[in-house]
Formats: sequence, C-alpha cells, structure tokens
Amino acid sequence: MRRAEMELRATGLRVARVHGLGKRAAALGLPKMQRHTATSTEWVIAAGIADELAHTTDSDVVLTDRAPIDAIAYYTAALEFRGEPSKPSTTERLEQLVASQAPRYELLLATQLDPAEPVVATHDYDPRYRHLVDRHIHDWLFKTASTYQLVTNTDDSRDQAIALIKRRVAFYENSAPYNDPQL
Repeated sequence: MRRAEMELRATGLRVARVHGLGKRAAALGLPKMQRHTATSTEWVIAAGIADELAHTTDSDVVLTDRAPIDAIAYYTAALEFRGEPSKPSTTERLEQLVASQAPRYELLLATQLDPAEPVVATHDYDPRYRHLVDRHIHDWLFKTASTYQLVTNTDDSRDQAIALIKRRVAFYENSAPYNDPQL
C-alpha cells in the first residue's frame, strides 16, 4: 500500500491511506490478534469506515490497508484459534457491517500468506493463528463471491497489483463525474 500511495502521488493525485487501526485499537486497550473479540472487531471496522469516509473529502484516492473484511477474518480466526464457538447473532451483525461497506471498494487486493516470510518482530503473531487468518480471509472472499486480485510474495505479483491499481484509478479519473475510488 505504501508503494501504491507513492506511485499515485507521483502522478499528482491526492492520496490518503487508512492504516494503523490495530495499533490504535491496542492503544485503547482493545485486544487484537488471537485475542480479538467482537468488541475489538466492531471498533476496527467502524474506525476504518470512519477514516475512509473522512478522507473522501480531501483525497482523490483512498487506499485502505486492512479493509473491514480483514477484521472479521481476524475475529473468526481468533475464535477458532481459542476453540471458542461463535455467537451467531454477533457474527451475523459483524458480517452485515462488513457487507454494508463492501460496495464502496472499487478494487480488493488479497495477499497470499507466505509462511517463509518472517513476521515483523513487533507483532504478536502465532504461526497457527497467522495461517487461520489467511484461510478465513480467503474463505470470506469466496463465500461472498467478492472479486479480488490475489497478490503473492513476488516482485512480479506486486508489480501487477500496482499496475492494476493505476489502471483502475486512471479509469475513474477519465470518467465523468469522477467517482472517488476507494481501494
């Protein structure tokens, strides 16, 4: 996302990037990663949506690093990791919140987990949990028939994703009226 942001800015676009929701949640004392709860999930989803909407007023493009779909995947993976059942009414409410935002995204990129890639030292990531999150994200995308671009941990795949982002933004720039794409 940082690279996409820099490349789009280089074309003269005003670009905002929504990121750091996990750090903000942790600063508020909300649990994250394998300790994710319904409350922390709802906060991440709502805060991300609020940030995205706030940026639409002063940006040509809003890039979201960790869309709401990620929050629900982290939550359901945390439940599985801990061996806890989900409360259907809670899961349904969170899924509805995610689904309400989904139509706003013009492009979804879904990274594919590379188990060989080391985890950033500041992350409290259990390897099993990491695999569960990846599976839950891709299960959600499949379940909802979401169209997305898979991005693997190769330079070629990342280059293709950046090119796709630039083509999508150029398409909307050349459309009238301009429809502030949210990626």
